[in-house]
Amino acid sequence: MSFNSSPPPSSSLLSRRAALKRSAAGFGSLALAQLLTQQSLKEAQAGSGKNEQPIYHFPPRAKRIIFLFMHGGPSQVDTFDYKPKLERDHGKPLPFAKPRVVSSPTGNLLKSPWKFKQHGQSGAWVSELFPHLAKKVDDICFIKSMHGSNSRHGGALLELHTGSDTFVRPSMGSWITYGLGTENENLPGFITICPTLTHGGVNAYSSAFLPAKYHGTPLGNASIPSKQAKIPFIENKDGSSLAQQRFELELLQKINQQNLQNTGPHSDLEARIQAFELAFKMQAEVPSLQDISDETPETLKLYGIDKKETENFGRQCLMARRFCERGVRFVQCTHSYKWDQHGGLKSGHTNNAKEVDQPIAALLTDLKARGLLKDTLVLWGGEFGRTPVAQGNDGRDHNPQGYTMWMAGGGVQSGMSYGETDDYGYYAVDKKVHLHDLHATILYLLGVDHKKLTFQHGGRNFRLTDIYGEVIHDILL
Repeated sequence: MSFNSSPPPSSSLLSRRAALKRSAAGFGSLALAQLLTQQSLKEAQAGSGKNEQPIYHFPPRAKRIIFLFMHGGPSQVDTFDYKPKLERDHGKPLPFAKPRVVSSPTGNLLKSPWKFKQHGQSGAWVSELFPHLAKKVDDICFIKSMHGSNSRHGGALLELHTGSDTFVRPSMGSWITYGLGTENENLPGFITICPTLTHGGVNAYSSAFLPAKYHGTPLGNASIPSKQAKIPFIENKDGSSLAQQRFELELLQKINQQNLQNTGPHSDLEARIQAFELAFKMQAEVPSLQDISDETPETLKLYGIDKKETENFGRQCLMARRFCERGVRFVQCTHSYKWDQHGGLKSGHTNNAKEVDQPIAALLTDLKARGLLKDTLVLWGGEFGRTPVAQGNDGRDHNPQGYTMWMAGGGVQSGMSYGETDDYGYYAVDKKVHLHDLHATILYLLGVDHKKLTFQHGGRNFRLTDIYGEVIHDILL
């Protein structure tokens, strides 16, 4: 959709496009450039005029969500899905057929290089990769029967984030903020910290055909340390006063209203004006929010920010807690792109776990201590799991057929393991949970019926779960 190119009502008035071009930098508006990437935004009748007041279909158990994304695909049989027969039959052929579609050739069964033990009152099995998280199992609900539709990183990552592995669709965070808005009008509703640059890139946090205001706001990207991951351009670079910036915004609104009277609604332009307003407001709140110097030394140590191997992801987790405290609806932390061990399984997964184990356990501890865990849903997982059969001597291939994700807080049962894979951890076989079911359950916990959260685009109603998805009621409190 292009802007209206008709002349302004009077020669003394700038066109909308010229005004936006000349004054945008004065707002620090580039902070939300990612919110504005969709040039064709069509408000559906069901969604037009949508405000920030959430309309709940059920009493919500969670108010917000933190998604801890392990990009690359952590191995379920080396982390949380203990398989004694895999150890017993190490080196033998898999006694049943492998999937017809695989990512790479694989060989015989490969036992886990790590020992498993039971922990907590729940007796959950956790490998020695996660000694800190092992202490938190009684706060966690493990879903051990996850399965998806795609064995390739790009498709699987998009299916996890958007519900589709083949088309560009709105991301999970965009759907949630579209449905529920944000609890803080001075901050975006959806923030993603150090998001991946690969396997879908921006599409993993895109609003797609939803209004642009629901696009995820990135802090940095996977190529830079989280210490440098700031919301950019919110500082006023040209030195103009807040009063001057306010004047410029009001001028744009007047121009917009005059043209809307002549041409009718322009949702793309309206999204830009909303983004400028938000960027203006963020100048006051965000700098102090991103400055963690007000945290106690004990808190920084808890998250591992005092140690080299845990500082990066620890900072992400701490920022997630701070954003949630301020009312951000959806926060994603990405550990990217490190879990794809086709080879070097022992060294790779060892290093990866060292980087995230303490920070994740700290996040659960901190949220619980502050009374936030009860209404904050924490989600952990990758785009798929890995095969119990070997690739080379020390690697595992992609496996979307059966793997583990877990949730904590936000209305899910704690100290629980749900579903099972087969004796070797290849296929989900009992109480299978597809990604559509996971999305339906997340929305339910937030008080939303996944069948009713729709948006009309291209002549049909779309939803995060498409035409699928069943809520996993057995894991709910």
